[in-house]
Amino acid sequence: MSVRQSDMRIADLRPADGAAIQQVASLLLEGFREHSPDWLPDMAAALEEVRESFQTGRVSRVAVDGTGAVLGWIGGISHYKGRAWELHPMVVRPDWQGRGLGQALVADLEEQVRQRGAITLWVGADDEDYRTSLGGVDLYPNVLAQLAQIRNLGGHPYEFYRKQGFVLVGVIPDANGFGRPDIILAKRVGRLPLP
Repeated sequence: MSVRQSDMRIADLRPADGAAIQQVASLLLEGFREHSPDWLPDMAAALEEVRESFQTGRVSRVAVDGTGAVLGWIGGISHYKGRAWELHPMVVRPDWQGRGLGQALVADLEEQVRQRGAITLWVGADDEDYRTSLGGVDLYPNVLAQLAQIRNLGGHPYEFYRKQGFVLVGVIPDANGFGRPDIILAKRVGRLPLP
C-alpha cells in the first residue's frame, strides 16, 4: 500500500507547534530506542533534538494526517556551505512503515535542500547492534573492501536508503564504539550544470 496525498501532508515543523513537537519527540524516542539507545536516552534528549532542528541551516519537516497527528519526521543539516546536506534524522510511525511515507519524506527533503542550493544529500546509518556484516568486526585495514561486501543481517536501514537512490560512499569504523560503525550513503540532488 502506498501513501496517498489525501491521507497526509508534509509541512515545516515550527517552534510554535507544541503538540506536534511532543509527538515527534515521542516518536523519536520510540523509533530509536531499540537500535540506538545511547543516542536519545530520554524524553528531554528527544525534545532537545527536535528543538535543534529549528536552528539556522536546518530543515525540519513533519508528515501529519488530517487530524494533525504526526506520522513521521525528517530533518536536514547544511554542511559545506550548503552544497551538501545531511539527512538527520528520520522516523516514521510504526503503523505507517512500509506504506511509502519514508520515501515521501526523503523526496520532500531532497526538494527542500535542492531549493537551497544542495548538490549532495548524505546520511549516516549507524550499525550499533550488528545488523550488517560490518558490525562487530574490526574493519581495519581493508575498510573499503569490507564495505564493498556489505550484507544486511537484520533489517538495517541502509537498504531503504539504497532504494531511494543513495549509494554507499564510506564507513566510519568504530564510530559508536568498537565494531559499531557509521555507514555513509549519499546521492546527487542538484542538477548538473549545462556544458
